[in-house]
Parts: sequence; structure tokens; C-alpha cells
Amino acid sequence: MSDLTNTEKQFLLQLAREKIVARCQRKRIAEKPFFSEPLKKKLGIFVSLHSGGELRGCIGYVKGIQPLQHAVAEMAESAAFHDPRFLPVSGEETDDLKIEISVLSELERVEDFSEIKVGYDGLFIEKGLFSGLLLPQVATEMGWDRETFLNQTCRKAGLPEGEWKSGKCTIYKFTAEIFSESSL
Repeated sequence: MSDLTNTEKQFLLQLAREKIVARCQRKRIAEKPFFSEPLKKKLGIFVSLHSGGELRGCIGYVKGIQPLQHAVAEMAESAAFHDPRFLPVSGEETDDLKIEISVLSELERVEDFSEIKVGYDGLFIEKGLFSGLLLPQVATEMGWDRETFLNQTCRKAGLPEGEWKSGKCTIYKFTAEIFSESSL
């Protein structure tokens, strides 16, 4: 896990909000120097946005391809303006927007489905060109059991429910360090 301090988490949440607000105001924020060494780590990251208790956008990287600080800024903007499930965030929404960041552990291939701990593990399923990911908190929020979680991850990947049983999918689990403005 990333072992970020509360100060680093607050910095990332503030950076995400600044990026979204600046885009709404058609401004650019200057590239910030690295806040700390841990924010240079390349880790998987997802930024989730909520408004009125409802999901408003969620986009991220499954694997670390750029430093955490840069990834958070990029994924905040993508979640707000490029999640194809939602209209872009408007300037009027930014004050009420709740930002949640999930920093992912390395993916671990699942060999035995009983290893999956609902509410602790997230899932990533691949089959050919299809892939889908659900964060650990989704199963908890929805009250799913392990089988439902696997079925819903298949659906997210564009696969039929139950496809995880076929032996033709590669299934990974991961944990996430999840934080938001209200959790700090």
C-alpha cells in the first residue's frame, strides 16, 4: 500500500479539486513541484466524484504508469469531464462535488475464488479485449456477496454474468487505500 500521510492525502484532494475548478473556469493551473517523495511513486489510482450522494464520474489507472501526483491531477479532470456515462461537470457543481481517491495495490492473480474478501478486495477481470474493474468499496456499498461481485465485474467488462466461472477469464484482486475530504 502507499502509506500516504494525511498531509499528502489532503494535498492530493486539493490538487484534484483545483484541477476540476480550473477546467470549469477555463484556466490552467501551473504544474506543481512534487509535494513529497511518496507522490513520485507510480501506483494505480482512481478518482471518484459524487454529487448529491450519486456517482458523478470515476476514472483511473489500473496500474501505475505515472507518478501519483500527476495521475491524480489527470484522473480528476478525466472523471469530471470525460467519463462517458455522465455529462461534464459544470462550474455550479464544483462546491458540492465530493472527491474520493483510491490508491491501488499491485494486482494479484486470483487462483481460488474463496480468496476474494468482499469489502477488502477490488476486482479486475480480463478476457481478450474485454476488461472491467470494480473498486473494493463498490461491493460494500451495494451489499454484494462474492458471487454477485464477480458477476458485476463481468458486466462492467462487457461480459455475461457468470463468465468468471468459464476458466477463460483472468481475474485479479487488489486492495485500495481510499480517502476523501470527509475521511481526513
